Amino acid sequence: MNLEFLRCRFKKDTDKVVANYTASIAFDHRLYREDVAGSIAHARMLAKQGIISEKEAELIIMGLVSIREEIEQGEFQFKLELEDIHMNIEARLLEKIGEVAGKLHTARSRNDQVALDLRLFCKEAIAETIDGLRGLQGAILEVAEANKDVVMPGYTHLQRAQPVLFAHHLLAYFEMLERDVHRFKDCLDRTCVLPLGSGALAGVPYPTDRAFLAQEIGFDQISQNSIDAVSDRDFVIEYQAAASITMMHLSRMGEELVIWSSEEFRFIDIDDAYATGSSIMPQKKNPDVAELGRGKTGRVYGNLLGILTTMKALPLSYNRDLQEDKEGLFDTVDTLLPTLEVFTGMLKTVRVNTERTYQAAAGGYSLATDLADYLVKRGVPFRQAHAIVGKLVSYAIDGNKDLGQLDIREYQQFSDLFAKDVLDITVEASVAARNVIGGTAPGQVQAQLDRARSVIEGI
Repeated sequence: MNLEFLRCRFKKDTDKVVANYTASIAFDHRLYREDVAGSIAHARMLAKQGIISEKEAELIIMGLVSIREEIEQGEFQFKLELEDIHMNIEARLLEKIGEVAGKLHTARSRNDQVALDLRLFCKEAIAETIDGLRGLQGAILEVAEANKDVVMPGYTHLQRAQPVLFAHHLLAYFEMLERDVHRFKDCLDRTCVLPLGSGALAGVPYPTDRAFLAQEIGFDQISQNSIDAVSDRDFVIEYQAAASITMMHLSRMGEELVIWSSEEFRFIDIDDAYATGSSIMPQKKNPDVAELGRGKTGRVYGNLLGILTTMKALPLSYNRDLQEDKEGLFDTVDTLLPTLEVFTGMLKTVRVNTERTYQAAAGGYSLATDLADYLVKRGVPFRQAHAIVGKLVSYAIDGNKDLGQLDIREYQQFSDLFAKDVLDITVEASVAARNVIGGTAPGQVQAQLDRARSVIEGI
């Protein structure tokens, strides 16, 4: 089989350069499972509706199953001249079962066929992505539970701000990923919409059963406008957008792992299995996995921008521009899934330097806000208390002292409301004082851990 039937209206053959330029089989061959699944469902529907016979449908389905096995066993020869995965499979079906293969394309177009294939691909990609997110959330929870009493400095502007529990900090990423899970679930709702039956753009003049098709394929919705159905790629954009946000979250995590593992911080140690050495400096242990996750975020962003740009000026309905919807999507899936997997493994091996994190939490005048709150509880307006403590901190800096090194007489130089109990303000007391929902107090963090565990276990 060749594509001569497509050129009956033309007086010249397709230029070879054009054929190479327009062919998509080099990348859309990976849609073979989806294409076969959609064709099997279509054949069953055609037989159910009496458009083809049951015997013809059985022959077609048998041929399609055999073709799928050939592809999976590496025995299928993809042909560039047949342009895409659809025509490659149809041509091989013709070789296997004869002219009855031509009946499979009754009541459909490559336009609604490729739209279905891509939706089926995205459906599977979303399921795998959610599994990957849950796996990483599990790793976060595992490390957080193992270090739930560890104190570290919280930061704003990458400057030490207030003491927090390490688990509290780590669970912030759990929350980010939970939002990602919900975004992908939401995307799935708009992905599982059946386009098959829309034809090229106007519907088909056959008594098809689209509800049967939707059930066979596992979709719970049917497209309501045939023009929109063949030209819609919102679900691809949504996946790319959700993936970009997820990669942003992973990049932020990667950035902190890089910083925390540096000699300057020494908060954590990344396992040797997730680090690399230097070609010239024998002592180096580089957090390359975290860095690559951070770096690969840019390519996912680029894929999102690419599909948005492709779609921005397309008139209805189908245009060949839509062939450009696949490579970026495939690359995003092939980037996101391994990044989730490798981050999960890396995080599980992280060891926390608890002494170092505690020292850092206790330093940097991180208890200054607690001192201001101390004065507020004694009737001082917060802004005034803020100013008093600011002067106190400046005094300590000039004297090269930390707040814990000041005695009560020094405190009272700035306010006579300071009493001896001000010396009881410690890192532990500061953390315990934040006993509000979402706060860093041990009881609140335990509640966050329990909630996270229930999410992971689906309770």
